[in-house]
Amino acid sequence: MGKIAFVFADQGAQAPGMGKEFYEASSAAAAVFAAADSIRPGTSAQCFEAPDEELQETKNTQPCLYTVEMAIAAAVTDAGIKADVTAGFSLGELSALTYAGTMNLEDGIKAVSRRAELMQVCAEQQDTAMAAVIKLSNEKIRELCGQFSHMYPVNFNCPGQTSVSGDAEEMVRFADAVKEAGGRAKILKVNGAFHSPYMSEAAVGFAEVLAKTDLKTPSIPVYANRTGVPYHEDIRDTLASQIDHPVLWEEIVRNMIQEGVVTFIELGPGKTLCGLIKRIDPDVTLFHVSVPEDLEALKQSIAI
Repeated sequence: MGKIAFVFADQGAQAPGMGKEFYEASSAAAAVFAAADSIRPGTSAQCFEAPDEELQETKNTQPCLYTVEMAIAAAVTDAGIKADVTAGFSLGELSALTYAGTMNLEDGIKAVSRRAELMQVCAEQQDTAMAAVIKLSNEKIRELCGQFSHMYPVNFNCPGQTSVSGDAEEMVRFADAVKEAGGRAKILKVNGAFHSPYMSEAAVGFAEVLAKTDLKTPSIPVYANRTGVPYHEDIRDTLASQIDHPVLWEEIVRNMIQEGVVTFIELGPGKTLCGLIKRIDPDVTLFHVSVPEDLEALKQSIAI
């Protein structure tokens, strides 16, 4: 029998009302929301009631999405389903590390909240943007970015899709260059040039946060965005530098499959990562758990 991987998405997966059904259906999930509210008052209400515009603000998106992901993970664990390995995309990496016991939930909420604040400050200091580029190779995208002063390939998502961060004014001309090269650039609904040098101050600030956070060796392999391979002893440096360096998602997934993962379960609102993983390897088995009905279907599928 092959291995199971839990995967956790980044901001962009958030949606109004997220997590409410699990809060009502699972005591394990409700306990996570209670913990979040005790540290960051109003988190549950924001998840359940806030409009899309409020949830899209980085300072709100990250702690809310982290809370929902950890609540769903608690419900899934309570149902007897466990992962052999785990990974998360950007913010989701903190969810993965918490699931693996590297940090406890309370410290995780504090760290994620501070990370969000630091990244929002950086985003507000400059006029920047992000775009998802499709139909072009990574090499071609790097070549096009090199023709501009402040454009950076940052998220290597799957074959034929790479995210780019950069100056907002240059992004318009970059999109034209992508079109001329036969590709398409879709502007993303985020408020900063994440995983690029524009986030260097946030990375430094988050390193200071992590220096004061108790981190333990993961109980299962956690694949790092920064390196594409499981964390070892360099957790703090690797996690902090993730903020201003590219996410190697395609490499992570391929390495997981090579190590025996055959089933990927995305925990959280939406199924963004399932879509990326399917394009990386259509032969793996994919599940997503966003609402309690998804969990019931998962239990039946894997005979729990």
